[in-house]
Amino acid sequence: MSRSKFLSGRRIEPTKIVPGLSVTDLVDGTFQAYNAARLREGCHLLTKKMLEDDVTVGVTMTGALTPAGLGMSAVIPLIEAGFIDWIISTGANLYHDTHFGIGLELRQGSPQISDTVLREEEVVRIYDIFFDYSVLLDTDAFFRKIITADEFQRPMSSAEFHYLCGKYISAREQELGIGRKSLLAAAYEHAVPIYTSSPGDSSIGMNVAAKALQGNKLMFDVNADVNETAAIVLDAKRSGGKSAIWILGGGSPKNFALQTEPQIQEVMGIDERGHDYFLQITDARPDTGGLSGATPAEAVSWGKIDPDRLPDAVVCYLDSTVALPILAAYALDQHAPRTPKRLFDRRDEMMARITAEYEKSERNESSQETAREHAVHEGSMLERDR
Repeated sequence: MSRSKFLSGRRIEPTKIVPGLSVTDLVDGTFQAYNAARLREGCHLLTKKMLEDDVTVGVTMTGALTPAGLGMSAVIPLIEAGFIDWIISTGANLYHDTHFGIGLELRQGSPQISDTVLREEEVVRIYDIFFDYSVLLDTDAFFRKIITADEFQRPMSSAEFHYLCGKYISAREQELGIGRKSLLAAAYEHAVPIYTSSPGDSSIGMNVAAKALQGNKLMFDVNADVNETAAIVLDAKRSGGKSAIWILGGGSPKNFALQTEPQIQEVMGIDERGHDYFLQITDARPDTGGLSGATPAEAVSWGKIDPDRLPDAVVCYLDSTVALPILAAYALDQHAPRTPKRLFDRRDEMMARITAEYEKSERNESSQETAREHAVHEGSMLERDR
């Protein structure tokens, strides 16, 4: 009898779990089915394709990942290994990341404790993470102090803002002698641009807004954020490489990363086909219509994902606090460090490239007007010559 082609998959015969089993052997030997298998596929996609030298890797972060310590345990090592080239994060992740960089403490707690009691004790809770209310006040004071510096007194992209913040946090870490605790500081050191899709939606943005009432000139240039992120993706492609998006959660950062392709194709009219690699860790369902659960197949209809690259798209329905450490450990074990791309230092160069292509586009109204004026002028010259 001939065997069905659908029975060509690897036989389910997992490795026995024994003391001393490595993360790599655990993933490859025991993650056989369901979302464990999707996580295994994600590990392979990451290490065998996404981390090639010619791939530009963008990571998006939602959910309270940094308060749980994942900035220190996973994101910083990935940045230091050259595995993350640019980031889009909620402002909350960056605000809570700063606690660690300026020497403040967060503690393990219990979600069963009465929040009324915690409020009376001036203890703030993020599910099972506890910290003193003074942590918020001290972090607010830190940001309110640094943004009074002269270098902040102008409009700037959120990437430039976070780069400057990282410089100050890095200096505070050195002053305290606490080592590298903050991903903002690590991103500053490695010139990894960090964007926030909604700058006002966090305690950082709240403090910036409050200082504006006192005459501070800092303003977030959201237009620069949209154009710079699109420029990063276009540069990755035009340089002969590929673009990979690694999504932790979903939400606004996910859309902000994926909308780079519609910005390039739909709005600017520049010829492009979509991101090449897509890896998402999410607990959101696709059938509710929310962006967080939208599949890479759906993203094809928007031009966000190259349809020919759908086999290189993995969605794992799992908590990011479980998946990220495993993915990071697997990648660091299986792939040699890459030379950091230092994209923050190349922003002007990348913007020049996308601006030049947009100027030639039929969607560019100014170029269309110039072409019409040129045609009218040519017609007038021909009529005069007659």
